[in-house]
Amino acid sequence: MIDIEQRLNELNIILPESVPPLFNYVPFVVSGNTVFVAGQISAQGDTVYKGKVGDGQPQSIEDGQAAARICAINILTQVRDAVDGDWERVKRCVKLGGFVNCAPDFTDQSVVINGASDLMVDVMGDAGRHARFAVGAPSLPADFSVEIDAIFEIDA
Repeated sequence: MIDIEQRLNELNIILPESVPPLFNYVPFVVSGNTVFVAGQISAQGDTVYKGKVGDGQPQSIEDGQAAARICAINILTQVRDAVDGDWERVKRCVKLGGFVNCAPDFTDQSVVINGASDLMVDVMGDAGRHARFAVGAPSLPADFSVEIDAIFEIDA
């Protein structure tokens, strides 16, 4: 198994502090050996991706991929908190669900969500390979460009 903390350091990724939810939900739920991470948005500190993704839109496909990467970093922050910082408990990323704020004729949602999928594999190796969906949405809360939720397997 890959040392996740070491990989994060090698990739120069610093996980942010958790931000409490603004609405009536929790950021993650641990049930048995599964962590369900609530949808994470494309914002981290001063870096915020808002607006539709795609050709002729406020955000390019590359911007969308960067937004998805931020969502993945935010997901890892929630997983870290779910296991109280004990990365050895994390067995694998099981599934990502990606939503892309885009026009109805946009069809590259999978390319955008690869920004998150690629990061999971970069950080976790084969344990980061996951099932996934990537869909377009006519809008997302607060006009964020991308939102991604996740399911992880852990040692209970």
